[in-house]
Amino acid sequence: MSVKPDHTLDACGLFCPEPVMLLHNVIRDMHLGEVVEVLATDPSTTRDIPRFCRFLGHELLLEHHSDHQYRYLVRKDAGVD
Repeated sequence: MSVKPDHTLDACGLFCPEPVMLLHNVIRDMHLGEVVEVLATDPSTTRDIPRFCRFLGHELLLEHHSDHQYRYLVRKDAGVD
């Protein structure tokens, strides 16, 4: 995927619910259409971040897992603040 993130959230070493709480704070301060890259080590993010996106209407552009590291690209959807 060739989407360049506008923001990066490094949540490595943090455990549920911290990564999603921090993601919520970052997205709140973003402009519509901007993309945040989330880096995490907590396996619960594989459940929590997609749910967060579905529930709040943001677009999950990428979900990648390798060697206990998780990377997500999330676009703040139009009409969501």
